[in-house]
Amino acid sequence: MQRRRFLQSFSLAGAALIANPGWAMTEKKSRKLIILHTNDTHSNIDPFPANHAKFPGLGGVAKRAALIQSIREKNENVLLFDSGDIFQGTPYFNTFHGELEMKVMSAMAYDAATMGNHDFDIGLEGFLNAQQFANFPFLCANYDFSETILAGKTQTFKIFKKAGIKIGVFGIGVELNGLVPEKLYGKTKYLPPVEKANETAAGLRKLGANLVVCLSHLGYSYADPKRISDLLLAQQSRGIDLILGGHTHTFLEKATVVENLDKLPTVVNQVGWAGVNLGQITIDIDNKLFQSEKLIIK
Repeated sequence: MQRRRFLQSFSLAGAALIANPGWAMTEKKSRKLIILHTNDTHSNIDPFPANHAKFPGLGGVAKRAALIQSIREKNENVLLFDSGDIFQGTPYFNTFHGELEMKVMSAMAYDAATMGNHDFDIGLEGFLNAQQFANFPFLCANYDFSETILAGKTQTFKIFKKAGIKIGVFGIGVELNGLVPEKLYGKTKYLPPVEKANETAAGLRKLGANLVVCLSHLGYSYADPKRISDLLLAQQSRGIDLILGGHTHTFLEKATVVENLDKLPTVVNQVGWAGVNLGQITIDIDNKLFQSEKLIIK
């Protein structure tokens, strides 16, 4: 199935994703793919306290797990991803050094994640020690770990088969120099994100991927127009359908649609931080409908 015939035929027209008015009324039985995603959860295991100024009672892994389970019970084809910065932010990280975060994500059956800058905060050895408790892969296309103890411990991409299509997923990380002390990432080589993203997307298309998803920790956008971000990556990309972002803790009410180098739509989304929200992308394959939602965990 060619990209033009697949995604461009969906209801993506306009400057933003808007639910098709006939979405809930369609009676035709169809294949639906649900993509759930989080970013920048930052070791937030418990909900915010009830008297919190911004997020009273919101978040918490138990409520997130219950919501994910309820979605899976109603839908056959569900994928769950994270876009990095799993670590750092609460005493749970200081005490358990990432082990707890990996265990709860494994219990929620995440399908894949990428690494954010704070996932290096206990160094490569610390990450490796925590990773043993993860039963999902870390996808990192532009971090070259070949000369480190993480060699062979991450993947460039993974292809999932759901709802009769192939979904190719890869990860892209932010520049570590200046964000992370060099002693924590060692001989990790940072490769150009746009170049690696396009190269990986092209490779996934050759392997038959109908839908290509990038788990990005570049950040949604910046005041400096030349600083690489999810929006710039989308504009300078080919073959990427979805960019699920992190790093800038951006709370988007609805996903953004960006025209790529081939004048085709690339969808960019991010759901804040601390596990307050769960992003949901629903693709109704047979009825050619595409919807983005922000689910508040309360």
